[in-house]
Amino acid sequence: MNSTYKVHKFKLNEIKEVDDSISIEEPLEISIKYKDHDNWVTQILSITMRTPGNDEDLVRGFLFNEQIVQDVKHIQSIESFGEKVGEYNLQNKILVTLNNADNVNITKIKRDFLTNSSCGVCGKSSLDALEIIKKDKTSFIDTKLTKEIILQSPNVLRDHQSEFSKTGGIHASGLFSSSGELVAIREDVGRHNALDKLVGHILDKKLLKPSNQFITCSGRLNFELVQKVLMTNIGVMIGVGAPTSLAIDLANKFEMTLIGFVKKDSFNIYTNKEKTIL
Repeated sequence: MNSTYKVHKFKLNEIKEVDDSISIEEPLEISIKYKDHDNWVTQILSITMRTPGNDEDLVRGFLFNEQIVQDVKHIQSIESFGEKVGEYNLQNKILVTLNNADNVNITKIKRDFLTNSSCGVCGKSSLDALEIIKKDKTSFIDTKLTKEIILQSPNVLRDHQSEFSKTGGIHASGLFSSSGELVAIREDVGRHNALDKLVGHILDKKLLKPSNQFITCSGRLNFELVQKVLMTNIGVMIGVGAPTSLAIDLANKFEMTLIGFVKKDSFNIYTNKEKTIL
């Protein structure tokens, strides 16, 4: 499932507005219902970000992989519910009814999900938790980014990664000055973890200067990554891969410049190209 967005594409020293197909990202709130003795119990289990479609398969696999149920035959029904919301008119809530409380790993649910918010949005216990605390727009950058700095930042990021990470198994996030100097870098097997490590480091060392900095990440850009950068008030984010629809919408809302698909001589500006000079 995808949608079309207007994108400013820079290639071979030319920039033009084009239509680009973007993968849709939407939250899915998963609730479970089961009978405990004589009472029906309904609990919100988790939120996951997904591309809409095959939601029943997603939930079925999620419950089995997490061993909340040990056999999918213990799932009595899976049904979407709630109002259809957003630009794509989707029901983003799903209820799983289980046929017997004896088939539910209640201890695991309470330990791993209802009390845990380990991966940004994914561990949150309701859609309401997605509301952004941030109210103001991102900082306007003092020195606009040039095409040379944009094109070079992923290379600088790779050059400063560890030897192990150069095998392709580790993600990285880097804080750069608007002049292209690498200020700090952190790595992890998870994209979200790498960014969390970076933000934690720059806050601890008091390296944050939002009006004179940008962040570059390896891999694609999704809602959670944009949300994390928004909390720093940094107004420019660059990724080697493509953003999702929700990442673009969120960046637009807070006037963040979102740049992706950075190659040797090209990149796409998905939002707010005013913070660049090409």
